[in-house]
Amino acid sequence: MLNKMKNVLAKITGASIVDEKLVMDIIKDIQRILIQSDVNVALVKQLSEEIKKKAIEEKPAPGISLKEHLIRIIYDELLEILGGEAYKPRMDKHKILLVGLYGSGKTTTAAKLAKFYSKRGFKTAMISTDTWRPAAFEQLKQLGKQAKIPVLGDMAPDPIEILKSAEKALKEYDIVIVDSAGRDNLNKSLIEEIKRIKEWLKPEETYLVISADIGQSASKQAMELNEALGLTGVIVTKADSSGKAGGALSACAVAKVPVTFIGTGEKLDDLELFNAERFISSLLGFPDIGSLVKKVREAVEESEFSAEDILKGDYNLKTFYKQLEATRKMGPLKKVFEMMGLSQMPEELVETGEKKLEVYKIIMDSMTREELEHPEIIKASRIKRIAKGSGRKEEEVRELLRQFENGRKMIKRFKKGKVRGLQNMMKHFKLPM
Repeated sequence: MLNKMKNVLAKITGASIVDEKLVMDIIKDIQRILIQSDVNVALVKQLSEEIKKKAIEEKPAPGISLKEHLIRIIYDELLEILGGEAYKPRMDKHKILLVGLYGSGKTTTAAKLAKFYSKRGFKTAMISTDTWRPAAFEQLKQLGKQAKIPVLGDMAPDPIEILKSAEKALKEYDIVIVDSAGRDNLNKSLIEEIKRIKEWLKPEETYLVISADIGQSASKQAMELNEALGLTGVIVTKADSSGKAGGALSACAVAKVPVTFIGTGEKLDDLELFNAERFISSLLGFPDIGSLVKKVREAVEESEFSAEDILKGDYNLKTFYKQLEATRKMGPLKKVFEMMGLSQMPEELVETGEKKLEVYKIIMDSMTREELEHPEIIKASRIKRIAKGSGRKEEEVRELLRQFENGRKMIKRFKKGKVRGLQNMMKHFKLPM
């Protein structure tokens, strides 16, 4: 799934034109990948419709190319399915009840959760109420021994009797994690048993533990258990060994329950807080896309810089000055050009350090309006005056002019070869040009 989604993004970035045909091709590719990864079909349809509508109808924000616009839409829609923000667990005294079917990894997850909280300074204990699986109690004790977490309660034929045997000890612990019984399939007797446990225990958190490879049946399981028990979260296990985690993840969207943790291996430390932004960024092959999207949004809100300054009229030092102002909010100049879709700018220009950009800004502050609008008039005498007024060396002024000229030449070539395509794309997407 990861490689296939990265190929979709490569298809976008490698396209010469972003038009409706490309959008529809991308949507078909995404549909195929998500369905093969067991994502709920209804969610895939909903996602497709939203991507199509926004890609064709929405106007990209200033400074964002159509390619970046399409990628951002895909990113945002996938993020919406997975619940948006990173999960933040409770960090106070509370009880946790784990529920799920056989093979989901509940017992191991109980120990992983216990160690997670223990490492953060909480006095933690576990209880097994699984009376259906003979080895369940012993398994939890062995895991508790590894994690140095006590297992409370005595073996008994009824879950409530087990809980009552641990009742006095419960008050001594900050975090108590209760592992419930599973079944081969979801049935009335299992739900009734868990209801009894929940009524007695009164847990603050009720987590469904679900395997990443469960497929589309995950949605039915999540919805039924949520309706019966009021789930507060889902823990997805075996995420490291399954390339088809779509069913488990989309089940959370269908049931409207957040993904809380993800099991990423067999060791007790292999449990991570679920971060939707990081997961989607990894899925799309852009590890920093979350930060990039955030920077773009902030830049749009705070900066007066617009990519249209480059495509309209002559590219001069006033335009370059605006870019430097935007850089202070958006990061290095390279990022500014990448957000504009001008990733082919000369390396010498785009890799200029922040300190040098600040020097350039100081130099341009000493230029007249005429010099900023018509840099070609800046000759030896003007260079001498600008250097003296800015407190910089004459060579630094000449270097700025060389850098600017290199950039202007590249933009002229870009406009000459690409502007017609840009005009067609903007016309298709109903954007002003």
